[in-house]
Amino acid sequence: MSRLRSSALRCLAALGLVSGSFAFASQNQPAKSALPPSLVLAGGTLIDVTDWGRSANDIPDSVVFIRDGRVLSVGTRATLPIPKGARVVDCTGKYLVPGLIDGFAGMNSQGQASANLYMGVTTVVASSDDRRGHIDMHANPGPHLYLVDSIGSTDDWSLLINRPEWSKKLKDPPNRSIELSPEDTARQLTDTAKLGTRVLWLGHNITAANTQWIIERAHQLGLVTYGEFVSTPYRVGVQAGVDVLLHMSRYELGVIPDELQQPLMEDPEGSAARTAYGYSERLPPTDWHLRDYAHLLATHHTALMPTFSTFYLRLPNHRNLWNEPAARLLDPKGLNSPSDPQTGEAVYPLAPWTRHLPNYSARWMEENARHKADQEAAKLWAINQVIFQAYPHYLAGSGAPALGTMPGISLHTELELLVRLGLSPREALAAATNNYAEQFHWNELGQIAPGRRADILVLDGDPTINIWNARRINTLFLEGNQIDRESLLKK
Repeated sequence: MSRLRSSALRCLAALGLVSGSFAFASQNQPAKSALPPSLVLAGGTLIDVTDWGRSANDIPDSVVFIRDGRVLSVGTRATLPIPKGARVVDCTGKYLVPGLIDGFAGMNSQGQASANLYMGVTTVVASSDDRRGHIDMHANPGPHLYLVDSIGSTDDWSLLINRPEWSKKLKDPPNRSIELSPEDTARQLTDTAKLGTRVLWLGHNITAANTQWIIERAHQLGLVTYGEFVSTPYRVGVQAGVDVLLHMSRYELGVIPDELQQPLMEDPEGSAARTAYGYSERLPPTDWHLRDYAHLLATHHTALMPTFSTFYLRLPNHRNLWNEPAARLLDPKGLNSPSDPQTGEAVYPLAPWTRHLPNYSARWMEENARHKADQEAAKLWAINQVIFQAYPHYLAGSGAPALGTMPGISLHTELELLVRLGLSPREALAAATNNYAEQFHWNELGQIAPGRRADILVLDGDPTINIWNARRINTLFLEGNQIDRESLLKK
């Protein structure tokens, strides 16, 4: 939703002419219900995360009625008398926020599911791929899973790959994926939608014409689109209405000139791609192409999901994530490129032939690899600082468990990095909660409001003052059921 339309709707809501999830104040009225609440959260400050985190209509001394996994009503003690017989949880002095959403991650084990819950991540937009493994659909307890599937190209990790009618069509040939025909892509759209897929991933080798009609058809089916383009020019994808641009290490290709974009249609993952990425990373922050691209992103429907956390270990001021309590739930074998458990630093493995080199030579090669990786991260961060100045919309996704990230833990590093970029703590919190309802119309989540799922965190500190307080979880509710966080660690 554009800022202009959002502002207009808020004005109409203030006049009482429209209603909706964008108008937080209108949701503070009790909802009529024939049944009393089975659970009441009383006394806490309910944090407002509407309007992309720009609204601050928090409700002190709030009362939240919950029944059958949903929020019935929200108000104050003065407007919502607590009925007799309801179970009451005293939240006095606490802060209530919606359960967190990780917009792009894998979850390949019960340990990872438990780590997500322990850190307050109640919904994961889950992807299967070579870095994240297969989704553990049977983890219990675990967060809600919204499935991602690739579209329009061969992919060994597609959700349809084991179906007889798709196994050969989707099987990747050696070295690179192949774009499917429009006819096969149309059937794939229908079949993956029937599986309950919520998000379609448009990958590197999808060409511009197919990108445009896939996005249009996906939206007709109510599916969300994530773009990780190479062959398709980013301007084409943005203007076609792609919902999300994924990864800080991908969407900087939007600044390359036409003469570098053209070869990517034939060579999306080879030397042409390396040339294009090199150009974008060397572009000075003052270049007008970068500012123009930032303006394009800020004025269109598309949101950015930078997955900064995949570069967390290469950026300054990182810490050892293995020291987190939730890390004890994680098996390094289920993580891609895990950091060193002792130091918390990224590991840069050397080629097997280097074992014959003297130790000092191997150490020099490893430090050289680390230096290059840190330089790349610094350049990408500088690009994102320029893009942020135009103030596009952001969604929080960790990318876990790839490239040293950790399920649950790394969504909080993502929030920290969004604040480091320039978002306020409230805006960062909105990026992991209600922005998903704003951007995707997933109106079952993202807020503590009537009709929403009762995924709720009770915090010991105010997250709008310091985003670190989002980690200070006192009590966790998943669909209105209280989860014993300490028991998760014991499992």
